[in-house]
Amino acid sequence: MHVLGILARRLGQILASVVMVALLVFTLMRLLPGDPALTLLGERATDAQIAQLHHELGLDRSILVQFWEFLIHTVTLRFGDSITLRVPVITLVREGLPITLMLTGMAALMALLIAVPLAFVAALRPGSWTDAAIRVVSQVSLSVPVFYIGLVLLVVLAAGLHWFPVGGIGKGFFEDLYYLFLPALTLSLSLSAVLLRNLRQSLIEVLQAEYVEFATAKGLSRRVILGRHVLRNAWISTITLLGLHIGSLVGGAVITETVFAIPGIGRLTIDSIFSRDYAVVQGLTMVLAVLVSVVFLLVDAIQALLDPRMGA
Repeated sequence: MHVLGILARRLGQILASVVMVALLVFTLMRLLPGDPALTLLGERATDAQIAQLHHELGLDRSILVQFWEFLIHTVTLRFGDSITLRVPVITLVREGLPITLMLTGMAALMALLIAVPLAFVAALRPGSWTDAAIRVVSQVSLSVPVFYIGLVLLVVLAAGLHWFPVGGIGKGFFEDLYYLFLPALTLSLSLSAVLLRNLRQSLIEVLQAEYVEFATAKGLSRRVILGRHVLRNAWISTITLLGLHIGSLVGGAVITETVFAIPGIGRLTIDSIFSRDYAVVQGLTMVLAVLVSVVFLLVDAIQALLDPRMGA
């Protein structure tokens, strides 16, 4: 019941957040310079042709009417048709969303696989040369931009050593894993550095707690103490941090998909912004907003299971 109460409160917050995101993306898209009608018709289009296309696209209606229709279409998953591609936006979402979800999921998993073992090594030997080396490497990962890391890995591992493809996507699940490994690694490095630093500090604090000393005095094995007592309590703040960085992970996927020419919704969003394709940008942004909100909801539920005091 405790977890259900937390989820109910979070659902109300998610609904309010989604409405705010809808208002924000709707406003920002119309503040961008340029006219989608001119993008489609070209600079030689007459005023009559532009007015006719505005009417067909619904751009000649009042802002309030356009926003209300946008909300209705969002609720019913009818985002309209792409202005430039002339296909339903929901079709573009179905084609690109699985790729982006697979990329971000792989990146999050790889970040955890990198951060957790290194955090344990650093926390068990604080102040040692190993700890210092791990912290320096994590600081470098945080300082270097994602697109630069992607370009370096692309040049060295793909174009140079030919270990990985230079871009694109595969034709099946396992081939997709192979094609997305390098982009996911690029995306995971900065996140793993953040998680590593947080988890290391949490582990050091928990290792100094009295209940850990008591467990050691009881004669429990080192493995049981680290897994059952230390990691369980140190893990809470790291889970929170991972959830908070899901949004930035999706934002990094936009850049990564562009660098590696991956046909996901991140790259599609960039292309749609430049072409002033209102329907695509609005639809993709709303889908991502809902997905990120769902991740936050899952993180809150996991936190409540790990520590029942949270949300009380």
